[in-house]
Amino acid sequence: MGGQGLNKRILHVDMDAFFASVEVLRRPELKGRPVVVGGSGDPTRRGVVSTASYEARRFGVHSAMPLRTALKLCPKCVFLPVDYKEYARVSEKIKKMLLEISPLMEDVGIDEAYLDITARAEPSEQIGRMIKERIFRETGLTCSTGIAPNKLLAKIASDLRKPDGLTILCPGDVPELIWPLNARKLPGVGPKTEEWLKILGINTIGDIASKGPEWLRDKFGQSFGQYLYEAAMGVHESPIITEWKPKSISREETFEQDAANWQTVARALALLTRDVVSSMREEGYTARTVTVKIRFEDFETLSRAKTLKQATDDLEVFRRTAFECLGRIELKKRVRLVGVRASGLEPAREFS
Repeated sequence: MGGQGLNKRILHVDMDAFFASVEVLRRPELKGRPVVVGGSGDPTRRGVVSTASYEARRFGVHSAMPLRTALKLCPKCVFLPVDYKEYARVSEKIKKMLLEISPLMEDVGIDEAYLDITARAEPSEQIGRMIKERIFRETGLTCSTGIAPNKLLAKIASDLRKPDGLTILCPGDVPELIWPLNARKLPGVGPKTEEWLKILGINTIGDIASKGPEWLRDKFGQSFGQYLYEAAMGVHESPIITEWKPKSISREETFEQDAANWQTVARALALLTRDVVSSMREEGYTARTVTVKIRFEDFETLSRAKTLKQATDDLEVFRRTAFECLGRIELKKRVRLVGVRASGLEPAREFS
């Protein structure tokens, strides 16, 4: 198996319908009902689904779907606004629990994480059940866990028996359990890659493996083609990353109605810039590059960036630079979305 350590044990924790589950905890009367969390919670307004409960998913509702579409599919759905602060609070509580199980934790999102449990003496199933039981006992939430020799197989495993599942995979399980899965189940295969694979007659992960590395490299390029082959074979060498530095910090706003005047766009830009700088300061970063993104009513999207001579977290410098970038975009049409991104991040302490 490509030299990966067969004795390694990686556990992937994936919270079940996290946002919706947290909301049901706060509103027990919603238990068993289809719940959708997204935007302002008003399905007649512009916005997308952040999380749908499993009851809502039975109607075809899924993440990133427009709220209006979700309403058409499931008129009986309960729609709730996103309360990111509360989800982050619960997430932090869960991550602290996981760190007590193993200090080798990779935090990959508000509702998921990887743990290296190789050094634990207990059998994998015992550890998996212990984590699930403790999370449920202390938060009232269920999670699905996967345990395998690497991160890729652990992530696939956690998705096999959702919700509230526990799956343990070894390399020998790949042909029987992984190859029959839809190609989209392979991490790294998005909608566009899936579409291209279907055109090539490839529908399952097993189909990918059967093509061989040379054929895949020819069709998808040296790097991604090699990745597809190795991933389909269950081979993955990526280590647990315990310290993660963000590449950028960004915020954007989609207007309820397309903005027709400069003042509306400018007001949004000023607020977004303030939020970005506030987040930078909270996370202890300064940044060198400011980028402003504008999406027009016809979805044409333009961005302009400026790199400063020195990284900073000075709000006035950021606001001035953001408006300078905005000034390089001709607002010739109604504006649908405005965004601000700070990149080229550096630890603030280096400049203190």
